[in-house]
Amino acid sequence: MNLNFAESTTQLRLLADSSRLRLLLLLEEQELTAAELTEITGLAQSRVSTHLARLKQAHLVTQRRSAGAALYGINKTQSAFAGALWQLLRERIDDRQSELDQERAAQAVRARSRGQTWAESVAGRMELQYSPGRSWEATARALISLLKLGDTVDIAAGDGVLAELIAGHARSVTCVDISATLIAAARKRLHAYQNVRFVEADMHDIPLKSANYEQVFIMHALAYSQKPQQVLKEAARLLRPGGRLVIAALNQHAHKVAMEAYDHVNLGLTPAVLSRMLQTAGLKVDSCQVSSREPRPPYFEVISALARK
Repeated sequence: MNLNFAESTTQLRLLADSSRLRLLLLLEEQELTAAELTEITGLAQSRVSTHLARLKQAHLVTQRRSAGAALYGINKTQSAFAGALWQLLRERIDDRQSELDQERAAQAVRARSRGQTWAESVAGRMELQYSPGRSWEATARALISLLKLGDTVDIAAGDGVLAELIAGHARSVTCVDISATLIAAARKRLHAYQNVRFVEADMHDIPLKSANYEQVFIMHALAYSQKPQQVLKEAARLLRPGGRLVIAALNQHAHKVAMEAYDHVNLGLTPAVLSRMLQTAGLKVDSCQVSSREPRPPYFEVISALARK
């Protein structure tokens, strides 16, 4: 394969990046998800996604789906020039960072083999981890309109970060999550609170009494639902007349790789769509708008919504 000057320069620049070399070394050993590569390397998720896209375009990396996750691996049938250049570099790379990366990769694969989702893999330290749209700014904006809390439900409560924030201001907090791993982590986090209880259940079918709660929170959970309307219907059912539903959700986006990396099953909702869904659920919408925009690529936006029964 003959290349002109521009093509040659492009191929050389592709591998003139230490981060891409780290990713290739990792993927030569085993297939990994974008989330695992982010955790292993400490690189920003957006950078990992960009590097993977470029390596795929150069036919150095392949992608396949397994059990709902996107796995990346080295391409065994690499393009002639890029493949030959990579093999030349590969034989001569000897860096301590690569050894550390491989150790972390082994830990990531062991965690995956236990059937953990991204959320379960960071249970107990979720507030320290990045995922699209999850920020304290977004949470604070969603809470700002609340003056006091009574009996409260936290739908898709995860490991209890939000519940810990509001438990001291509520009569009771019921944490609902489908994952036993996350419920266990939430119990540990909230062990000192006597007014908190835990229910392991699907957010589409919550085994709680109807019209029994003043407040319901759905914080960054709708991205994990293929039927968000059903989740909102359940939330509305739980509320007493005059009760309030507080939502933080990702605005609609086009970053499919990010969705796959964090187990999301949809690409977010627009404020208009979310507002209509809330009304369909029988709620009066007080506000539903984009409330924050992340300062780094790919600039995810968060919708904050407040609705009443």
